[in-house]
This record gives sequence, C-alpha cells and structure tokens, in this order.
Amino acid sequence: MKDIKLKDRLIFALDVPEVDQAKDLVNQLDDSVTFYKIGMEMLMTGQYFPLMDWLLAKDKKVFVDLKFFDVPETVGRTIARLSQYGATFATIHGNQALMETAAENKGDLKILAVTALTSLDRGDLDDLGFKCDVQDLVISRAKRAFEAGCDGVVSSGLEVPFLREYVDNKLIAVTPGIRPVENDDDQKRVVDVATAFKSGSDYIVVGRPIKNANDPYVAASNIQEIIKTCF
Repeated sequence: MKDIKLKDRLIFALDVPEVDQAKDLVNQLDDSVTFYKIGMEMLMTGQYFPLMDWLLAKDKKVFVDLKFFDVPETVGRTIARLSQYGATFATIHGNQALMETAAENKGDLKILAVTALTSLDRGDLDDLGFKCDVQDLVISRAKRAFEAGCDGVVSSGLEVPFLREYVDNKLIAVTPGIRPVENDDDQKRVVDVATAFKSGSDYIVVGRPIKNANDPYVAASNIQEIIKTCF
C-alpha cells in the first residue's frame, strides 16, 4: 500500500482563465480539497508561480500539469529548476531519453509520464499513426516510464487494471477524465470515482463536475465520501 492520505487522492483541476477565479474556487472548496492541478491556461496569466506559492502557503499540494515535451536536455534542465518550487507532481510527454533525463533531474518532485490523453479514442489514435490498441499503447508507455525512473503515469481508469497486471505496483497511477456515467463533453475514455479506485488508481483528477456544480464545496465533499468507501 502506498502512503497516501485519503483527502489527497482527489486532485482538483484548477482550469480557469484568471488567477482571481482560481483563488475564489480554492477559498470556496476550503478543506474539501487539499491537492490542486494547474495547467497551461493558468500559465498564460503570467502569475503561474505566484499562484503556486499561494497554494503552498495554504498548505495545499500542487500538480504542475504542463506536459513538458522538448529535447531531453532542455526538459532535464526545466525539471531541475521546477523541483525547487515545492510542487508534488509534474507531467512530461515524450520518448525514453526524455523520461530518463527528467527522472535524473527530479529531486523531490514526482514525475508523471502521460500515456494516452483521455480525450483520445481509437479513431484519434489512428489519425496520429498509433496502430496498436489503446490498452497496449498505455501498458507499453507505462513500462517504459517505470524503467526510465519516472514515479508514475497519467492514465484513463479504463487502462489502470492492465497497468496493475503488467507494471510494478510502485508505479503511481493518476486518473483524469472522471465523469458521471452520462457524459457529453470532450472526454471520451472516462470512468466514475469508485470505478477508478477499484481499478487501481492512486489519485483522480476532477475538474468540471466540481467547478460547474451549484455548490463546488458540496460536490467535492461528496467525492471525498465516495473515496472513503473505496479503501
């Protein structure tokens, strides 16, 4: 068993266009969320790192979701600098050399390799030139990430059971695309909260189902209650 606090298993995707909106949401969510993911949209505000510092000062954990993808040496230097800021997770997206270099420079930062985005389905992967099954692609990338020294992967809950079968259980599995059964947005390979954890996920990332709720605090608290029943 990994040493993960129950409340930390819910990561809220702080995907809003302005820092003030982000802070308002964090204040609304209060003690219902302890872990926040901040991504590319927030980077464009120019206040990404001040927001990270603000979250850390509130004793929140931070997941830097920028999916670093460049030549390995550049990514390695970037990860080395990022490791000084106090974030818990950071995502990378690339080949074996990139993953190895990121792992070599991570310090206390945990590196998550992206397997296959949850917004992609079989047709999308065909268009991108991946002729293998989604499941095979995810398992292959997860194995390579673990061998490279990465701490974990970002994976749909649909593929997590196969990761647990074929990859060392030390690998952290972070599952985005958590939705109710009825889903009509751009996420295609989705599961619900209980299914994600029963399948072997260590963390889930939830955005719109909390952000767009009438009461985000209640929505997040309800998810936390479901998580308690899974362990």
